[in-house]
Amino acid sequence: MDGQAWLLIGLAVVVGGLLILDLGVFHRRAHAVTTREALGWSAVWVACAMAFNAAIVPWMGSEAALQFLTGYLIELSLSVDNLFVFLLLFTQFGVPPAYQHRVLFWGVLGAIVMRIVMITVGGALVAEFHWILYLFGVFLAVTGAKMLLARDEAPSSPADHPVIRWLCRHLPVSDTPHDGRFVIRVEGRRMVTPLFIVLISVEIADVMFAVDSVPAIFAVTTDPFIVVTSNIFAIMGLRSMYFALAGLSQRLRYLKYGLATVLMFIGTKILLAGVYAIPIAVALGVTAGILAVAVIASLVKTSGEAPASEQPVLADATAASDGPGPA
Repeated sequence: MDGQAWLLIGLAVVVGGLLILDLGVFHRRAHAVTTREALGWSAVWVACAMAFNAAIVPWMGSEAALQFLTGYLIELSLSVDNLFVFLLLFTQFGVPPAYQHRVLFWGVLGAIVMRIVMITVGGALVAEFHWILYLFGVFLAVTGAKMLLARDEAPSSPADHPVIRWLCRHLPVSDTPHDGRFVIRVEGRRMVTPLFIVLISVEIADVMFAVDSVPAIFAVTTDPFIVVTSNIFAIMGLRSMYFALAGLSQRLRYLKYGLATVLMFIGTKILLAGVYAIPIAVALGVTAGILAVAVIASLVKTSGEAPASEQPVLADATAASDGPGPA
């Protein structure tokens, strides 16, 4: 077997083992995830990504390792927007903190499958029609510009997506206690729980954001191995990052502008590829610098404000048009 095969086997063993420990041991009983626990798991996933990055060097070379690191940072940063949508969804559907981890656990697994499909399709298109990369560049630059110029409005929730509305109308949704399950049997009838609707909403949210993040990674490399693995590590760390940063969501007010600038930079990098290929090391430094400035500026600006836990997240936390009641 070649180096990539061994790396994939190692990735499957490590990720699979950690997932079994996560759900089967540490979260065998549903409980609210504490900030300390979330930070611990975030550190574990970042450490695993860095270890995998180091393992790439002897097998594939330092350039591939640098591409992985850049792709991982881009995917992780662009995934931050998902966190705000998760917060909105859990508030809108009234999901108790004890069950939020279970929803994100299965939501992330589904997201990995969908990302692999999208990356496979995108990679095949790029390999066959290289000019599509320039369309990706224009799309990312325009998306970033629109995000930068957009007014500060409440983000649209996947709960309002037509698919979710259709599911709520056509599926038997139970409002009885469900102990964190997605499907239950009530008086001999199989019914889905509100958690199932939230799970589908999480999957829709990932597809919405993958439209930006998947083209962005192709600005770094078109190697399917690097693209897929960097996405997997970024998505796997998303759950713990949500619980670690949920309390800071109201303070990261400039992060949106940082992400918009990153998208415009990546789009520009693609469009300039035929004239000047921006080195991967430079792309990594610029991306990290933009995000660092956005986060630091946000925290400095909001340093005297009350914690998010003391502020209302939504004006109407239980209003979910045509949606299920509290979980």
